[in-house]
Amino acid sequence: MSKFSPVIAARAVWQMRVRKRPFVLSHAVNSRCNMSCSFCEYWKEQGGEMALDDIFRMLDDASSFGIGVYNAWTVEPLLREDLPQILAYAKSKGMITSLITNGKLLKERANDFHDLDYLSVSVDGTKSYKEIRGMDFEVLLDAIMAVKDKLKNPLLMNCVISGKNLDDIEELIQLARDIDVKISFEPLYEFSGIKDNVWDSMGIRDVGKYHSTIDRIIEMKKEGYPIINSFTYLEMIRELKKGYNCHVNNLILNVTADGSIEHCRVHREKMGNVKDGIVNVWNASKDRQNTLAKNCEGCFFFGYVENSLMYDLNLEVMQHYEWM
Repeated sequence: MSKFSPVIAARAVWQMRVRKRPFVLSHAVNSRCNMSCSFCEYWKEQGGEMALDDIFRMLDDASSFGIGVYNAWTVEPLLREDLPQILAYAKSKGMITSLITNGKLLKERANDFHDLDYLSVSVDGTKSYKEIRGMDFEVLLDAIMAVKDKLKNPLLMNCVISGKNLDDIEELIQLARDIDVKISFEPLYEFSGIKDNVWDSMGIRDVGKYHSTIDRIIEMKKEGYPIINSFTYLEMIRELKKGYNCHVNNLILNVTADGSIEHCRVHREKMGNVKDGIVNVWNASKDRQNTLAKNCEGCFFFGYVENSLMYDLNLEVMQHYEWM
């Protein structure tokens, strides 16, 4: 996977370390989903979505603010027909573009990624995939094969480790190597508001087996398999103990489907709305965001952790950094 150019890296450093502003806009591009996964809270919150012109105005504002990366995600971005126009507009503003999808519509929309730099597909198992996601794994794999060679950079399979898929992890890593894609891991986050019986079934309860699984991921990374997580991160999630200072507010501007600006995926506290102006909301909420980050007990979303570690100049993470 291509590293960011020195110019982009310099822009990121200037934006985050000097201007003290986030470099990534993470946009929940819609509020609809074509899956109803039991462990997810986002698809249950269907609400308003920004019109295309409003998104263009947001991207104009984000560009002026200094944003260099546009990430389209949740609930399922490929359900949005005008997604190619959104990606194209972000590219026209000089932004790196990325997309996170469950993959169900991936093959159908395989020709819509001309302006996409990075694609991440949720792949949470092989034998366990249908039970977790409700779709045959072979359908997803066929879609990945149809699109992966059309992309500018290697496709990323992101696997959320749960109590359901521990037996599939090594097979997934081998598959990533065999089909020439990258793979990343993060442990399941047990959101509040989901029924306890879901976590009893999906949660990481067999700690010994979980430790063995993470140990094997670390071994396979050392063996050269295409795992993009840093060793620092993998060792941290093995123990499920926070070992970093959260800098999510210094890194990522989180915008919901209706334009609300939230602190992060865990503290979903609304700070304002993009229609009020990103710089205005940012300045008005800076102290509150700093307090939330400082007092947070921590999560293990790999984008938050890896980037926070890089922000603190962790050399091992910086050496292997591949994904925004």
